[in-house]
Amino acid sequence: MTENEKAATAVKDASPKQKRETWGGKGLNVAIIVAAVLTVAGIACWAMQLSGGMVQTGMRNLDSWGLYITNFMFFVGLSAGGLIISSVPNAFGMKGFGGISKVAIWTSVCCTCAAIGFVVVDLGGPARLWELFVYSNFSSPLMWDILVLGTYLVLSVIYLWAYLRAEAGRMSHTAIRAISVVALIVAILVHNVTAWIFSLAPAHEFWHTALMGPWFVASALDCGTALVLIVCLALRRAGYLALGQKHVTNLSKMLAVFVLVDLYFYACDLLTSGYFGGEGAEVVAMLTSGALAPVFWTQVALMAVSVAILVVPKLRTTPGVVVASVLAILGVFCKRLQILVGGFQIPNLPYDGPMTSMTVTSWQNGMAGAYQGMVYAPQPIEFGVTLGVLAMCVLFLLLGLKYLPLKPAESGE
Repeated sequence: MTENEKAATAVKDASPKQKRETWGGKGLNVAIIVAAVLTVAGIACWAMQLSGGMVQTGMRNLDSWGLYITNFMFFVGLSAGGLIISSVPNAFGMKGFGGISKVAIWTSVCCTCAAIGFVVVDLGGPARLWELFVYSNFSSPLMWDILVLGTYLVLSVIYLWAYLRAEAGRMSHTAIRAISVVALIVAILVHNVTAWIFSLAPAHEFWHTALMGPWFVASALDCGTALVLIVCLALRRAGYLALGQKHVTNLSKMLAVFVLVDLYFYACDLLTSGYFGGEGAEVVAMLTSGALAPVFWTQVALMAVSVAILVVPKLRTTPGVVVASVLAILGVFCKRLQILVGGFQIPNLPYDGPMTSMTVTSWQNGMAGAYQGMVYAPQPIEFGVTLGVLAMCVLFLLLGLKYLPLKPAESGE
């Protein structure tokens, strides 16, 4: 046996503790460099968008939000998993999930930064962002969301700092529990406030529902828990975490319940809206057989398969859990896309302004053409900027794993 073969065998047979001690070599550095390059490329695309104007995107007057705000909603939901999974056990005096709390909180911080990043790139004039705070309108749900999201990010960082101090014996368990309770409340509140941006806009029929808040919280629990599972299983594979299979099973069962609750809320709203030609029958038709039908049925199929994998013990293997988690995340993204695009899909007001390619999608065929098929489709520059924000999120995550003390204590939780 050669020296290289002996070294490979030693790494393969190493204990979890030994793997954790050798984790984070050349592969991690390469991943950080790639993420940094993609982030810079995204910033370059954003600079092009700023110089040429928002007309370069697929957004127009009739569909003023698009891929950026869809991802904003999506990443606000992703950020929930880490904070909720880490705060619930502490808040209620329960056992944790095998020492994943610090990694889960950092994942939440990175996703929150990505959510804020998508809001910034959606602004046509970010240099005037300061005016939002100088001339604040506190009756606007948009202002509520800015305040709550900022509080959420700061609180997540404080929560991680408190965890590190507690591990060093410099903070009491009572203090950690108090911070956990506040973190849990803010985590739920930030998703409700984000939902209110849409549900308190009665001019858009699809959005004007009291169930929008529960939808957002349920979807946040879906994709947030799924993301934590994927990250932690990947880190266990790399030797960074020693996560017991019983914790994976418990998180998998929780994820299955969250997905089912999410589907239940959605079904309740659609049944009420469309039953015997109700006021929302046009919305239901749009989702089930109209322009958004492919996205709607894809979401249902992805979530159904995810639940099937998570509830059947023979399918709930480590690869199966990863696949189910990915399916749940994709299902939630499909739902976010339906909410965003569906709100603009049904005309709500007569459009008396000039109809040109700069103001209306498919303007050549009049209003009928503008609302036939999909109202909005992202342009290449939007994909470039989106890739940059996603790379920034990954970059933050990898830098935290490399330089922050996120590895669990040997005793676990």
